[in-house]
Amino acid sequence: MAGFLIVNPRSGDGDAARLLAAAHELGIETHKLRDGDDLPAIARRAAADALGMAGGDGSLAAVADVAIERDLPFVCVPFGTRNHFARDVGLARDDPVAALAAFVDRRERRVDVGRAGDRLFLNNVSLGVYARLVHRREHHRRRSNAFARLRALAIVAADRHAARLTVDGRPLHARVVLISNNRYELTVLSVGERERLDEGRLHLYAPLGVLRSSWEEQSAERFTLDAGGATVRAAVDGEPAVLETPVEFRIEPRALRLLLPRDPVV
Repeated sequence: MAGFLIVNPRSGDGDAARLLAAAHELGIETHKLRDGDDLPAIARRAAADALGMAGGDGSLAAVADVAIERDLPFVCVPFGTRNHFARDVGLARDDPVAALAAFVDRRERRVDVGRAGDRLFLNNVSLGVYARLVHRREHHRRRSNAFARLRALAIVAADRHAARLTVDGRPLHARVVLISNNRYELTVLSVGERERLDEGRLHLYAPLGVLRSSWEEQSAERFTLDAGGATVRAAVDGEPAVLETPVEFRIEPRALRLLLPRDPVV
């Protein structure tokens, strides 16, 4: 068997034709996603000894989940807009072709994954105002209405209501809540990088104070979150999702067999 790469041509601004040609030269079997394709089903059917995904963080997580299920190594090919997971494992986010070398070099590294209920995440899950923005953005993306997308951003930015949540039974009122797979370096305005992906810990962050000038941070192997209703809107690795509550977040230490290129990326 050979490696199998799924390519989402709609992700980011990458050149899908160039990436597919480079994969073929290396003897990697490929599948270019089409409208209506079932991504996990394609990964499950693949006759391969390694599964790869070229896409954004959300589609990477879907294929990584199947790789864990099948006990196969996984190749991350950065082909999305932000490529946070690729950045944190040391790949050049603007060079997807270089990442294909992992299929050949087979340098394996075990990394953690998170779960929100049964749903896997590689980076983080957001609740509150950012999650609402992601849901509105997706709704208006489907309508192909650029003005409506800008209006959704303005509406959410003006939303001052805190999410009313409990974490392990303790109240938590915050406009944004972030649960991450391993620890992030955070600033007031942005989420930074992770130094490790094998710490075996979840981290929960919520901004403190009226000016949100610092973050409250908790760390554990599990969190149980309740939103006081049947469901809560979330952004899972940047993708809109609806989670049933209470939802248990947990870490799966070193569950993913990640393949990386042999030579370090500069």
